[in-house]
Amino acid sequence: QVQLVESGGGLVQAGGSLRLSCAASGSTFSNSIVGWYRQTPGKQRELVAGISSGSTNYAEFVKGRFTISRDNAKSTVYLQMNSLKPEDTTVYYCRLRVILGVIGDYWGQGTQVTVSS
Repeated sequence: QVQLVESGGGLVQAGGSLRLSCAASGSTFSNSIVGWYRQTPGKQRELVAGISSGSTNYAEFVKGRFTISRDNAKSTVYLQMNSLKPEDTTVYYCRLRVILGVIGDYWGQGTQVTVSS
């Protein structure tokens, strides 16, 4: 069983920055695709950014502002969020999908990001 612990959310003014972290337990991190999602009340959860062993992908609404990275030695994925906008306010979730060995799909508990105007 993999557990994901997110941190780094908080309150920031528009134009500011935050860095989210998601630390995974277990030894499957390097065999996984990890990503950050967000969900606004009343809407479906949507992909913000994802990273595999060799590539990254971003939603259009964060391209040029957010950067996803991973540290396999620390089993941690990061989301650097710059030039934050009030519309980025919502809960952000970390997701880990194990693609080799024992396949699994895991979510973190979510971390709140609030951007004030």
